[in-house]
Amino acid sequence: MDDLRIPGASTLFLLFLLLLPGISLALPEYSLTRSSSTANSSVQINSNSVLVALLDSHYTELAELVEKALLLQTLEEAVGSHNITIFAPKNEALERDLDPEFKRFLLEPGNLKSLQKLLLFHVIPTRIPSDEWPGKSGLVSHLTLSSDEHLHLEHHSSGEKTVDLARVVQPDAVTRPDGVIHGIERLLIPRTVVDDFNRRRNLRSITAVKPEGAPEVDPRTHRLKKPAPPAKPGSPPALPIFDALAPGPSLAPAPAPGPGGKHHHFDGETQVKDFIHTLLHYGGYNEMADILVNLTSLASEMGRLVSEGYVLTVLAPNDEAMAKLTTDQLSEPGAPEQIMYYHLIPEYQTEESMYNAVRRFGKVRYDTLRLPHKVVAEEADGSVKFGHGDGSAYLFDPDIYTDGRISVQGIDGVLFPPEEVKETKSVGKTVQPAKVVAKPRRGKLLEVACRMLWTFGQESRFTTCQ
Repeated sequence: MDDLRIPGASTLFLLFLLLLPGISLALPEYSLTRSSSTANSSVQINSNSVLVALLDSHYTELAELVEKALLLQTLEEAVGSHNITIFAPKNEALERDLDPEFKRFLLEPGNLKSLQKLLLFHVIPTRIPSDEWPGKSGLVSHLTLSSDEHLHLEHHSSGEKTVDLARVVQPDAVTRPDGVIHGIERLLIPRTVVDDFNRRRNLRSITAVKPEGAPEVDPRTHRLKKPAPPAKPGSPPALPIFDALAPGPSLAPAPAPGPGGKHHHFDGETQVKDFIHTLLHYGGYNEMADILVNLTSLASEMGRLVSEGYVLTVLAPNDEAMAKLTTDQLSEPGAPEQIMYYHLIPEYQTEESMYNAVRRFGKVRYDTLRLPHKVVAEEADGSVKFGHGDGSAYLFDPDIYTDGRISVQGIDGVLFPPEEVKETKSVGKTVQPAKVVAKPRRGKLLEVACRMLWTFGQESRFTTCQ
């Protein structure tokens, strides 16, 4: 076995070593080799590729964006299938000429697709050197690597070449076997990216700025800083009702337009008079009407509010409930007004709507004109109960008056905020302090004598030792 030799083997091996350099020189310099990986087949680009030239060129801003957009693999696949033409903006166009807000938008991680669409918009999957630029006959459209986006190339009579709105300043800046790079003066922005930017900017402005139609109230005068925009007939006023009630200049005599009346507006004074007359004719609510007209000026104030377009629901206590009010509760300055404000709800509610609400939600808290107190309503015994505990009242006479702007609901008690109910309870109960009887203090000598008597069983004869 050791003596077995193949004749001429050494000569063939030496000949193969001599021919090997020639075989390697005969291979093309820019050949593409594909790796035979089973899952992902990636294109390997040699050093003479246009992509390598782009990364090593003086278009550093564009090359940096390409790397940030993770587009190298996409461009490698494009180069592997055909030649490409890249329109590279100069660095100044991306550094100083670009809107800072737009550049910030492109570099945000959530806008990666917009950045990719913008960069692929600068690449045409066709080789177009400067000597093959379209003639002076007109625009020539070319499809870009960005989806359904086209670039328009034009050769002007002055000899100037343009791509869309950008002028070509360095034609054939980089030329390689698999592509060419032309330098342009500005960035090319597709319409889809512009729409993305405007949409994101509008959403950001909506979250940061009040809507244009939102009322802006002056905290000093409690009136609108600017006149409210024109509204449809019957729409609620722009000024919140709580600001309309606040002390300040008198309400402007400009009633909101409405569907009824010969003057085509809400006549609040007439409507308030109608519901007060209804209370008197209904019977059992004379005290309530007397407080609204004589003891306070709430009737005229309610008329102005209704004329302005506001709606009100009045929880009217009957005469039997009003008779339970003490002089102390009515004698304090402003007390009648505060009591009545707690019975005015700035909504239009009927017996049906309130009962359906408490049946569905259990407890419902309604705003009142006495800020910040709310009145609580809940279902009880097949009706609507307002308030808490002993200070509660039931819906006794439903829908005494309903005209679409003012609703009057009769109740069988006077309502007070929960805090005031607790105060009245604490005032009514006077707690007597408990008397503590002090025991006489015994001296040390007496203590010793008591112990001796306890030893002989005689301590019960002396009260001081017990």
